[in-house]
Parts: sequence; C-alpha cells; structure tokens
Amino acid sequence: MRSTPSDWKEELAYWLKPFLEHLGHKARRRMCPLYVRGLIGPGDRKSVQPMAARLAPGDYDQLHHFIAAGVWDAALLETELLVQGDKLVGGSDAVLVIDDTAMPKKGKHSVGVAPQYASALGKNANCQTLVSLTLARGEVPVMLALRLFLPESWTSDQARLKRADVPLEYRTARTKPEIALAEIDRVIAADVHFGCVLADAGYGLSAPFRQGLTARNLTWAVGIPRHLKVYPAGVRLIWPVAKRGRPRRRHVPDILSIPAEDMLADAKWQTVSWRTGTKGKLKARFAAVRVRTADGPPQRIRDKGQQHLPGDAAWLIGEHRASGEKKYYLANLPAETDLRTLAATIKARWICEQAHQQLKEELGLDHFEGRSWQGFHRHALMAMIAFAFLQYRRLKKVRREKKNQRTAPSTKPARCPSRHRRALRSTAASAMSALPKIDLRNDAA
Repeated sequence: MRSTPSDWKEELAYWLKPFLEHLGHKARRRMCPLYVRGLIGPGDRKSVQPMAARLAPGDYDQLHHFIAAGVWDAALLETELLVQGDKLVGGSDAVLVIDDTAMPKKGKHSVGVAPQYASALGKNANCQTLVSLTLARGEVPVMLALRLFLPESWTSDQARLKRADVPLEYRTARTKPEIALAEIDRVIAADVHFGCVLADAGYGLSAPFRQGLTARNLTWAVGIPRHLKVYPAGVRLIWPVAKRGRPRRRHVPDILSIPAEDMLADAKWQTVSWRTGTKGKLKARFAAVRVRTADGPPQRIRDKGQQHLPGDAAWLIGEHRASGEKKYYLANLPAETDLRTLAATIKARWICEQAHQQLKEELGLDHFEGRSWQGFHRHALMAMIAFAFLQYRRLKKVRREKKNQRTAPSTKPARCPSRHRRALRSTAASAMSALPKIDLRNDAA
C-alpha cells in the first residue's frame, strides 16, 4: 500500500491530533510528527541525527531536544496511545499479550544495559530488556506499552541510576511480572477492552503474577515450566491424624501435588488445528485436564516437608509439537471450555513476536543512541505511535476492501453456515504480516 507524500502527511496530521493536544508548545507539536515520519520513512538508521539529515537538516537540535530533554509529560501520550489502541483493536474478543523483548547493545552506560538473557538470541548477552504489552484482535496487533526492566546491577547502584536520570519511582528493584502488573493497571484504568491476558512461561511460572491477574478479575492463559506443581481437581483438605503429641490445627491435602507433565502423562491427546497459516493449517496434539494450582499458603505435610496448599481451579494444557517439543500451560478459562478454544487461546500469543520484529526492523525501536531513561522511553513511545498509525491505515484499507466486496454482486451459491464457531474472530484479512509502505524520499520537512 503506497501513498503520495502529501496524502500521507495529511493523514498522519489528522491521526496525530489527539496526541499533539497534550504537547502544548507549537515547537513540540511540530517535532512529534517529524520524529514519527522519520521512524516510518526509509533509511538504515532511525536515530535522531540520520532522521534529521533525511527530513529536516536544520532541525537536528530541536528534534534532539524534543526526544531527550524537552519538558513534556510522556504519560499523557502513553494514555492517549491506550485510548487509540482500544479504538483500533479493542473488544471482548481481543487479547492482551504480556512478553518481553531484548535489544543487544554494547557498552555499559546506556540505561538498563547489562549481561542478561536475550530472547532474540536465545542466550545471555549484553542488552536492554523491555516488558511489552500488546493488544491484538485477529491478526492485527497494537503495541500499548514498553517499559524497561532494570537488572540488579542497576538497581543496586544509585549513582548509576542518577546518571541515567531514572525517575525515583523506578529506582527500586522490580521483577518483570511486577512491571507487567503495573502496566496492566494502566491499561485497565484507561478502560481498554480485551477478553484474555496471555503470557509465556517467564511470567506464568510466577504465582504472584497469576494471582494478581485473578485478583483483577481477568481471564488468563499462561505458559508454565513442565515441573510446576499442581493438584488433581478433586483434591480435598482433611484433618491429619496425629500419632502423638498435640492434635493438628491445620488442614492438609489428601494427596500430594505432582509436576504438570506427570499430571498429563495418562491424559487423552488429540490433534487440534487452531488457525490457517501461510503454509496451511497449524496443528499440534493437545490434552487438557482440570487441576488446582499448588500456589496456596505453604504448609508442612507429614514427612514430605513444606509444600504449597491447593490454590484456584484451572485448566492444565499440554502441547506436543511435530518437532517433538513439549509445552505446558495454565488457564483460568471456564470449566466448560472445549479443547479447540483452549488451544486457539494459548496460541494467539504469537502475534506479539511479529510486532516486536516490525518495531525493530521497520521502525527503529532499537536504534536509539542516547543513554537516559527519559530519551529511551520517549523514543519507544514514538515507535509505538508510528506502529499504531500504520495499523490504523491497514485496518482502514481492509474495511474499504470489505465494503467494496459487499457492494459487488456475488456469483457464488449460498452455503450453509459453519457448525463450528471460531474461538478468536479476526477483524482483518487472514494474512497481514507486512506493514503498509510509505515512500518519503521526496517528502519535504
């Protein structure tokens, strides 16, 4: 999808109006669209200097000041992004995907840089790690939040935090699940609409994270490690009989918890297809049983030592892929949920990986060359705004095509409606991997 520079600039100016209203000064209202155009436009680097050289050679100082040191409240634009993202893809059939993405980076002075696990590389590396929240419906994602994770080597060094201008409220150690829950609270406060929260095992193994989602009355489906302990759904709490000494004062379960993979060892496995990809139907073997999570209060149980008591009821889901890889999940979806819906729900998480890739490869998320907390997060915010604008154009184009199809007379015979209801309905075309292309080579600043 290509547009002339003038058409594109007019459309961006219209779409950015709600954001620009929060910027106040006219110089900032001019720099914001310029920065977004630089991120979307051509060029190998999307840092301030090369973007200014391509679009506005005389405005480098103003553009740098806008992103690195300008006096404006990013929180207002972050909230506006939540509002606009909800308008684009929010709904009861949307999902909110929690994940993190790593950006390899040399040196040690840029905020958050430290040796840590980089998911993009599959190993430990010197990098920055961002906790991300992606709202998606069908195959259309909109990135709502990117918040930097600070490892212990940073939070234990107050002088280092001060040099990077990290705000006081972010200078204490926070785990990735804690950061995710805080960002989810922002999403809820902005009244963003979604049906289910999804996360991988890096978050799903955290009992406080799962309990935090439940406490917020959210539906969730998360990955877990194979060794996470669960109880059978029918576990009962009983009074233990004391062979000697005082009578026992606390209940104990009548059966011990076991690893998730053992719980599914004798389950019935079925081949399930959850959607159609570019190479045909995507399918794997799944099994699901009702369990109770072993994340209740800790309690000493006979000679077995201290174990966690049964927690809430949930679905335990196993996946055997064609490659031989095995994955396990927990979900608090209703007890009557069928296996195909469970599979489609947990597999909807893939869309965030596509969003991460496009933000890096096409919009320069990992190209920022500053060192400060403020500059880094403002650059990430501009990248998310640019991504949301391109999704706005994508959906607009799809709706226009659908409208044209409805107005054209059909030559196909009528068919009976399908007997199977899709678990996750798409609001867009079945294959929407490429972002809209906009040619800015001849665009004047």
